[in-house]
Amino acid sequence: MSIIINDSRSERAFVKNLRARLREGRPLIQVILGPRQVGKTTGVEQCLRDFPRAHYANADESLYQSVEWIDEQWQAAKMADARAPILVIDEIQKIQRWSEKIKALWDAEWHAKSRFKLVLLGSSSPTLSAGLDESLAGRFELIPVYHWGFDESRAAFRYDLKTYLLYGGYPYAAKLKKDFGRWQAYLKSSIIETVIGKDILRHAQVRKPALFRQVFEILSSYPAREVSYNRILGQLQEGGNTDLVKHYIHLLSEAFLFKALEKYSGSAVRRKVSSPKILPLAPSLYTYRLGEKDLDDPETMGWVFEAAVGAEISRMPGELFYWRDGMHEVDFVHVHGSTVTAIEVKAGRRKRGHGLAAFRGKFPKSRVAFVTPENYPALSADPAEFFEKI
Repeated sequence: MSIIINDSRSERAFVKNLRARLREGRPLIQVILGPRQVGKTTGVEQCLRDFPRAHYANADESLYQSVEWIDEQWQAAKMADARAPILVIDEIQKIQRWSEKIKALWDAEWHAKSRFKLVLLGSSSPTLSAGLDESLAGRFELIPVYHWGFDESRAAFRYDLKTYLLYGGYPYAAKLKKDFGRWQAYLKSSIIETVIGKDILRHAQVRKPALFRQVFEILSSYPAREVSYNRILGQLQEGGNTDLVKHYIHLLSEAFLFKALEKYSGSAVRRKVSSPKILPLAPSLYTYRLGEKDLDDPETMGWVFEAAVGAEISRMPGELFYWRDGMHEVDFVHVHGSTVTAIEVKAGRRKRGHGLAAFRGKFPKSRVAFVTPENYPALSADPAEFFEKI
């Protein structure tokens, strides 16, 4: 389903990036990768208005989903523009053995010094990730597309902060926010069930689908919270183990639903054994479970706001962690090169201890940042600039 947005301000950042690369002489394969229903196809359509002879094809519409279909689209692109063909294939992961075929065709064009340009779109799945890593290594550039942040949601849909925290992440929700029950049904069926059923269970080795769904439900109830693997195992209705839960969390992360943050320690070994802090990558991946008035509770609002802040920061270059030492905690620790930033989120929920002071005592070269509802718009608009001003 293409997201129809008429406001020109809603052209997403990746569109400008893709447009610039398609104007280069011989760019690598451009891979547009991101969650379902966040406007990847719409953005590519906006970009292709500047390239009217480009050939667009959707693998979801292929009757047989065979590699011969790719040959057909390759030929169509060359017929549309013999000098500098542009081929865009959406939902490429739907074609069996797609990566080997793409590799063979692309290598032939590259060795012939052709000006052929290729754009691949996909919602992450195990088969897509494997194809990029194994067959197309060194041949592509990744253009990530994220869930909608607060700044662009405010510009396109006039969301205030509370509306964003309730409905944020998926643009189609703007059409349904006057009917909370209908919006909940949309999130469950068109987003969550589609991702779990089509992108994960259909392609990944999940021997216990019911157990996998239980893990998803448990994670979605802990926004921006540290949760031990034993605690997750204790809530499962059928047997599992830590390695299995870690594998399931990895699959949910690849599908752009959650990010599991490790504890910052300065030691990579200690990070690997820490309990994860669960970060839903869009506010609505948690709030769809709530009632419409639940954000009136300051504690609930605080957790959702912290999760939204973490999701925005996680898109920046570098790595994102959390930190805890006894009663002391720091909400997020962002590491980029030699720069370590301890981030305190202040909204709603009560916190114990003096986390920032304790952190600075252990890591004196770190810097400190505070994120509040008042300065969150500036963070969402340009996270890099926000932290540069510290």
